[in-house]
Amino acid sequence: MSRILAIDHGTVRMGIALSDELRMIAQPLKYIPAEPLEDFWKSLGEIVHEKEVEMILVGMPRNMNGTYGPAAEKVRAFIELLRERLPEITVRTWDERLTSSEANRLLIQGNVRRGQRKEKVDKMAAAILLQSYLDATS
Repeated sequence: MSRILAIDHGTVRMGIALSDELRMIAQPLKYIPAEPLEDFWKSLGEIVHEKEVEMILVGMPRNMNGTYGPAAEKVRAFIELLRERLPEITVRTWDERLTSSEANRLLIQGNVRRGQRKEKVDKMAAAILLQSYLDATS
């Protein structure tokens, strides 16, 4: 089997996580700066091809009542670009409510300093998002 890559979309950083080949375990990989956009696309393309990614899972922000807000519109626009850039890859969305909060909580519990948390929270949120998907679909 090939891997699933998850993206925690952000305006400053995009958190990236990757599944193992059996699609059982999600691991935080890195974050990629969202700007400049061309550099983001180059980095993402390299990861997708190097890691043999078959599917990309993008976190879809929802309000606590289940509705979609302005952040969801930005993610939808990003997904359209993603499908244009990587037409051979399946792209799906997954509810990302509270993933960043959970990532922050786990990093605090792990005694990660505030300055370091900022760099780790996005890739951790992507891993939580991906693990949620893997658990629900296995």
